Amino acid sequence: MQAMLSRLKTLLAGSDPAAAVREPEGRRLAAAALLVEAARQDGDYAPQERALIRALLQKCFALTADETDALMAGAEEAQAQATDLFRFTRAAVLGMDERGREALMEMLWHVVLSDGALHDHEASLMRRVAGLLHVEDHASAAARRRVVEGLSEVRRDEEAPPGKGVDR
Repeated sequence: MQAMLSRLKTLLAGSDPAAAVREPEGRRLAAAALLVEAARQDGDYAPQERALIRALLQKCFALTADETDALMAGAEEAQAQATDLFRFTRAAVLGMDERGREALMEMLWHVVLSDGALHDHEASLMRRVAGLLHVEDHASAAARRRVVEGLSEVRRDEEAPPGKGVDR
């Protein structure tokens, strides 16, 4: 894990986003840092948001627990040191195809909507990031709709009486 964290720090220190995306860790770090940025937009980086980001990264990139921990640490450090989003979005544009960038937008929507509210700063971030990632408005809106529908489904399941609504 220490070696991976060291490698992530090296990618962070570089000034060329194209160089960072040659390594899978660079693409992962860019995505993770954007997710951390989204979680921190409302001023409350809650443990639930951190756990959600961790789960999204682990699932999306098929990471081990140690790899996920190292990526989270690198992303939190990268986001804390960043003065803008360009380094992360540029690395994502260079390292991901259109479907990958749309999947990243969906993960971002998961994070900003996880607390049940879309704050003004979060909405602004999502518009900026979609543009910087070259994700069309309709694709971002579709990603948001999928997340909202998924959250609604989870809430309905949580509210259903035991034994009801399991076999739909």
